[in-house]
Amino acid sequence: MKKLLTVMIAAMFIFAFGCASKDYVKQEIDPLVDRIGKLETKVNNLESKVNALDKKIDDCCTKADDAAKRAEAAAQKAEDAAKRAEAAAQKAGKAFELQQKK
Repeated sequence: MKKLLTVMIAAMFIFAFGCASKDYVKQEIDPLVDRIGKLETKVNNLESKVNALDKKIDDCCTKADDAAKRAEAAAQKAEDAAKRAEAAAQKAGKAFELQQKK
């Protein structure tokens, strides 16, 4: 009697929980697959936008570096011109003094 009772209880546990059918699993997973697909699309779009922004940033940095180099070259030219102007002014001042002494 104990064996029969044990077998019956075991059979009840086995059939109480049952198995998931393929259709049930598909029904439960399909919405998740759709959501994951949409999220992957969004991630891919964001990655392409980030890559485009990185390229723009690199271009801007290159342009800024080039502009800085041109500005430094222009500043050097201006400094050289100022030195030449100062030397010319000193020569003109000496020439004027010599002219005044005559």
